[in-house]
Amino acid sequence: MKLYRLRAFPKSEKGGNKAGVVLNADSLSEKEMKKIAKEIGYSETAFVMKSKNADFKVRFFTPISEVDLCGHATIATFNLMRNLGILQEKKYTQETKAGILNIDVKKDMVFMEQPSPIFSETIEKKDIASCFKNKDFIHDELPIQVVSTGMREIFIPVKNYEILNALIPDFEEIIEASVKYQVIGIHAFSLSEEVNAYGRNFAPIVGIEEESATGTSNGALGCYLSKYVANRREYTLRQGYSMDLPSEIITHLEFTKKGISKVWVGGSATEIIEK
Repeated sequence: MKLYRLRAFPKSEKGGNKAGVVLNADSLSEKEMKKIAKEIGYSETAFVMKSKNADFKVRFFTPISEVDLCGHATIATFNLMRNLGILQEKKYTQETKAGILNIDVKKDMVFMEQPSPIFSETIEKKDIASCFKNKDFIHDELPIQVVSTGMREIFIPVKNYEILNALIPDFEEIIEASVKYQVIGIHAFSLSEEVNAYGRNFAPIVGIEEESATGTSNGALGCYLSKYVANRREYTLRQGYSMDLPSEIITHLEFTKKGISKVWVGGSATEIIEK
């Protein structure tokens, strides 16, 4: 067993979202995995094991609990295994608590398939505005909606990039909303001419006040943008700029006549070398 530290989706040398990766974790108990995740202190740590149903089984832990799926930790894991020579440039399968998902390993990036989008309840502005201490920040022409490509999350459209970066979260209110709507958190975003959107992600219910790059959220955000803004096959999405941790995530959608058939989220990852 060896613990690796990586940055997933980095847009700069110090950008991206930190993830822990433990290879050959079959001998670890759940208690031991929770302890390691808490000690490393990153938003998620991935534990890679053997699987009877897929090429690999991966479990994901925040510092306080296990989650079904983590996009940035998946991207970190498979970029790492390619760089170590464990994997080649081809497709693999990953068993997670969100199901068996396809992984496409490329030369410089990794794309993970997410479950097809589920568009759930829309939320009135008055029922969610208290999650932030700002006034009049919500975009009036787009819906506030719970969307999932593996993790239920509330998507809040914000008027512009400047207002998005100025948002002051009320974590107690976000936790209350997370319990009420049975979601992992809130993904606030603003449209952009430079890229498709900038986002900020808040999941205090699982111990993450703000996260610099979330793969599952940006997969769902791409589906949201396809439905309500512009029907494209690929979206470039940025996150972490308010935290000085610039990150860039690519979301690729495949379609059939019935709508979105596949969701792929991809990016690069770099190993953190401790001096």
